[in-house]
This record gives sequence, structure tokens and C-alpha cells, in this order.
Amino acid sequence: MKRWLVFMATSLLLVSCSHENSNDSLAKTDKQLVDEDQNELIEKENGKQLLNEEGLETNGAETDEPLYKIDDRTWAVVPIEEANEKVVLLTIDDAPDKHALEMAYTLKKLGVKAIFFVNGHFIDTHEKATILKEIHDLGFTIGNHTYSHQNLTNLDQEKQLQEIIAVNDLVEEITGERPKFFRAPYGANTDESKKIAVEEKMVVMNWTYGYDWEKGFQEKDALTEIMINSPYLNSGANLLMHDRKWTSAALEGIVKGLQEKGYEIVDPDLIEVPE
Repeated sequence: MKRWLVFMATSLLLVSCSHENSNDSLAKTDKQLVDEDQNELIEKENGKQLLNEEGLETNGAETDEPLYKIDDRTWAVVPIEEANEKVVLLTIDDAPDKHALEMAYTLKKLGVKAIFFVNGHFIDTHEKATILKEIHDLGFTIGNHTYSHQNLTNLDQEKQLQEIIAVNDLVEEITGERPKFFRAPYGANTDESKKIAVEEKMVVMNWTYGYDWEKGFQEKDALTEIMINSPYLNSGANLLMHDRKWTSAALEGIVKGLQEKGYEIVDPDLIEVPE
């Protein structure tokens, strides 16, 4: 009888230990499964993040590639390969006189870009330098329009050099970047100014049409009408405007009118420049 009782007690003890070991094993198995699921989820999320980062890098690289160039015979914007042909370029000369910052905010509101061609005598004070910096920081391209807006054909080589380099130095001091585009006053380029532009890695750029200096168009409605219905408006048109009260007033209507005709306002950052 005692032997039977001892045998039963021993059996129960073994079954109990076995059950505890089994539970421990199952508990460990469940924990391992949870850990594995968590690790798999983490790996998937890391993979997604990597793909997203790689995608952003790729997209950024694509937008850095120039899509257009300036035709040095017609001054039009032309696609390099298969970019949209129906584009126009907005340029604003004689900045920042009195209305350039207002014009920059109008363009910013409309979500379009332009080149502001600056004269050195408009940025040689702290107040005007601050305005230029603000225009640049809004995302607009700054171009060189010489220091004092003189006709370069009337100047000797040394004076031409001073007129151009002084602006590049000032713009770089104010914005941290040297201009990549050069426009001679009155469109009067010289062999010397072209040479300096090459040395300074700037694109020489005149324009295809503009009207805001003519008496009949120094008013908002008249200027808007001619700018969007000019016979010279076509794909790649390079539009010349100035830092003027009436041009600032007409600017929003000009942009919207061009867009309603199906024209895209080209971003100057997409135009090829020397490296």
C-alpha cells in the first residue's frame, strides 16, 4: 500500500513538472513569435523609410537638371529635350527701385517665378540691400543689369568691367550668390560685356517683347491687354517688365491672362547656366 502511495505521489510530481515545463516552453514560444512579428514590422517600416528617402533624393536630382536654355539669337526660352514648349519667362528690370518687393509678393502669391535684374545703385544702401535679400529669400532669381544703367557701347573696357563686376560683388555680399544671368541696359551688348559674362559664368539675355516704358501702356489695363495679346507672344517668349507702379498693378492680370491662354510660367532655375 505504501509503495502504491509513493508511486502515485511520484507520478503526480512528474506530471506537474512536465506541465510547468510545457507552459514555460509555450510561453517562450509565444514571446518569440511576438518578438519576431515586431522585428518584421520594424524592418518593413525601415524599408519604407529608405524607399521614401531614396525617392525624394531621386526627385530632387531630377528637378536640378536644366530643362531649357536661352536662344542667343532670339532670346527665347527653348526646351533642351522634351520639356513643355508652351512656356514664357517673366523678367523685371531696374530692381529694386520702388515696387520690386510688392511685385515679388504678387508673384509669390500666384506661385510663379521670375528673374529680377538689379542695378547696383539700387542696392547700395542698407535699406535697399535688405529689400533685395527679401526678394531673394522669397525664392526669386537675381540677375545683373549693371551698376548705373549706362549704355555699354559708350564705355571703355575698364568701365564696362566695373559696371558689371560691381553688381555681382554686391549681390553676392547681400544674398550669398553671384548672378547667373546678365542683361545689358537697352539690350546693348558689346564684345567686352559678352566676354565678362562668360568669365563670370552668366547667361547673356535680352528679351522678346515688352511695353511698359511706352506712354500708351503706362496704365494697368492697357499694359495687361498688350502683354497677353501681343503679336510677339508665342512659346518661349521672354517678357520684359520694369519696377514701375503701373507694371506692379498689372502684374497679377498679366500672369493670369497668360495662364488662361495655356502658357506655363517657366522657373528660371530650370534654365541652363554655365558651370
